[in-house]
Amino acid sequence: METATKSPRPHIGRKISRIRELRGMKQEALTYELGITQQAVSKIEQSETVEEDTLDKVAKALGVSKQALENFTEEALFLHIENINDHGVGVNYNCTFNPIDKIVALYDEKMVLMERLLKAEKEKVEMLEKMMKGE
Repeated sequence: METATKSPRPHIGRKISRIRELRGMKQEALTYELGITQQAVSKIEQSETVEEDTLDKVAKALGVSKQALENFTEEALFLHIENINDHGVGVNYNCTFNPIDKIVALYDEKMVLMERLLKAEKEKVEMLEKMMKGE
């Protein structure tokens, strides 16, 4: 006797929950973005299916496309990450400038500006003193 094996139906609520977690978003933040209660978000994340318009809103709030939400699998995510790490696609860990140099340059610019402001204030004080003396 042969039994047909059914592939599990995609559980969209779990996908929403997982993408939310991977994006570092708490349920409260998603409730704020969607303008609904936390109980409603919890219900969505527990649902096997979600209405199309709700799915559009959730996808926008999570910063992904509706198709990415529907087709999300952790296996695909890990394969994508491995591919990036193995081939260096889109990854640039080498700084093209020295961050310390940038900080020093900003500090120098700030000091020059402060010196100019101080000089202008001194000139104002001198002018006011002259005006008070009647010169």
